Amino acid sequence: MNENLKVIYEDNHILVVEKPPNIPSQSDKTNDINMLTICKKYIKEKYNKPGNVYLGLVHRLDRPVGGIMIFAKTSKAASRLSNQVREKIFKKKYLAVVDGKPENKTGILEDYLYKDERNNISKVVNKDKKNAKYAKLEYELIVYDEVKNLSLLSINLYTGRHHQIRVQLSNFGHSIFGDQKYGTRGKGKQIALWAYELEIEHPITKEKMTFKDLPENKGTWSILKKLKINYNH
Repeated sequence: MNENLKVIYEDNHILVVEKPPNIPSQSDKTNDINMLTICKKYIKEKYNKPGNVYLGLVHRLDRPVGGIMIFAKTSKAASRLSNQVREKIFKKKYLAVVDGKPENKTGILEDYLYKDERNNISKVVNKDKKNAKYAKLEYELIVYDEVKNLSLLSINLYTGRHHQIRVQLSNFGHSIFGDQKYGTRGKGKQIALWAYELEIEHPITKEKMTFKDLPENKGTWSILKKLKINYNH
């Protein structure tokens, strides 16, 4: 896995990589190989570093989801990027292939979500329910495949709740293809949700930086072939 690590950008302060689907962001109870460990090994080997390598985990992606992740190579960078997450300077966009076609080309979904810890799922609930958290996302219809009745959406995430995109789109009536927990189509397939764009301020130079990365154009993601423009700009 280390040899196949796709590095999108790297300097002395940050490391931006592609997380393949089905690899945890960090160590979990499965003890499966994870992105944090893979990236630490990459740095250790590339720069021949002795001892333990510092690498700060700034954000996570759900295990089945692929796409862009950023790690901090210094504690200062980690602290500043974490502040950007809190202050909503740190912005993530996702691509999702969903069942059906939304009535409107663009829209905002606002719900209250409750996390069921025991079953590791989230539900849309009344805002008065104890421990319910506000969730907001914006979607844009990029392309619709009439034959397969699938739509490619770009998702702008305003809040980072547990399984938020998956739950909100399912509640909206357009569940993500291949979502084993919340979906209606594509059982047994890979979930078609991908973190394709990340916008930050560089933690040291303060320069605004945008990184983009598309999933491989095959399987469910072959819907990308229908685009009239190169979306990887």
